[in-house]
Amino acid sequence: MFYAIYNILSLFLVLPVFLFNIYRSFKRGWPLAIPERFGFVAKHLLAPVADRPVIWLHAVSVGEIIAARPLLLALRSSYPLHALVVTCTTETGKTTAERFPEIDLCLYFPFDFLPSVKAIFSAVKPRIIIIMETEIWPNFCREAARRNIPLLLANGRISDRSFKRYLSFGWFFRPALRCFSAICMQSATGCNRITAIGAAGSIVHEAGNLKHDIASRPTNDTDRTELRIRYAIPASSCVWTVGSCREGEEPFLIATYRKLREEFDNLLLVLVPRHTERCGIIGGLLEQAELPFRLRTSLKENDTPLRTGEVLLVDTVGEMMDLYRLADFSFVGGSLVPIGGHNLLEPASVGVPSVFGPYMANFREIETLVREYGAGVQIQSPDELTTTCQTLITSTELRRVLGQNGLKLLRDNGGAAARHLEIIARYL
Repeated sequence: MFYAIYNILSLFLVLPVFLFNIYRSFKRGWPLAIPERFGFVAKHLLAPVADRPVIWLHAVSVGEIIAARPLLLALRSSYPLHALVVTCTTETGKTTAERFPEIDLCLYFPFDFLPSVKAIFSAVKPRIIIIMETEIWPNFCREAARRNIPLLLANGRISDRSFKRYLSFGWFFRPALRCFSAICMQSATGCNRITAIGAAGSIVHEAGNLKHDIASRPTNDTDRTELRIRYAIPASSCVWTVGSCREGEEPFLIATYRKLREEFDNLLLVLVPRHTERCGIIGGLLEQAELPFRLRTSLKENDTPLRTGEVLLVDTVGEMMDLYRLADFSFVGGSLVPIGGHNLLEPASVGVPSVFGPYMANFREIETLVREYGAGVQIQSPDELTTTCQTLITSTELRRVLGQNGLKLLRDNGGAAARHLEIIARYL
């Protein structure tokens, strides 16, 4: 009965969803990819995976695909004859995934209309499906179960804020959760929450956080010099990289940078918004603050280096880790405003200390570890940002200690990919 009602309602949503996709694509400059959104994949795209058993992994956007990287590498190593197919919902996620050489094919995830789901299943013919975090779609899950395809949830998490909402809509999620063969959650709390929502306890496993398995490698002086040449940054600059900043944070970050550059004449800001389509707005804010800036896309080989006091505004995707590697210290966005934060382990994995705000609800476990290991500095208000940055700029030793602590955090807390792989192997 649930699926009958769901699919009847879906019929009324086809046109609105179609129109919204067109609007969003034009607004953000994404390709429409209408056929793939409705499950139709061109035959020539499927050529690299033809006649091979397919492992299908779905990751919504950039954060999920980066978290999936350790698992993808482990799957490639353990199953070299299998094809790795990845689907993403967003253009930025797909663009990032396409840069991973271990992936054989990257597609857009279809709308959850029954004909769309059936079409992509028939095209991809997966041996197993792995869904990252908590992306649960009723028709998709049911079709996997109907075709006897093992369906696994990897790196599952349910934030404090989301849990009440999931509980309220347990009637919606419960039928889909019953279609899973195994559910791997990041923590014991996550296991309890997914069971409370409706998953069968017998299939729920605590497997750890794949984000802890990000390859950790401190950036040496040679690498940093090469990266700074690539991005036209003077070697002598003290570089502050702001990663994944969100709407509402930029005014505070820009105001802080204006104050800091008056005191430190070798400081240079690299500003990386979470959504590149906001670069026009952010550029306007920089102009209002009378801060000179250059767009990443405007840089050319052997370009004139930026001057200290300038801003490099990054209007590309997929370069975040390199921009952390060339930094002396970082700020991780989404944490000064109630967004829920972003991944603190990215700068930690390259030995770069991070500053972050109080709003880390989506990364509570990682926040706790970073604080316990002393791998970053948490501020409680924008007013603390200036003084914290001043301390980091003036203390090379503090930056070194925080960076080393971040590398130790990753060394001590890895192993999630191996635990996931052990469970996946039962179904391959």
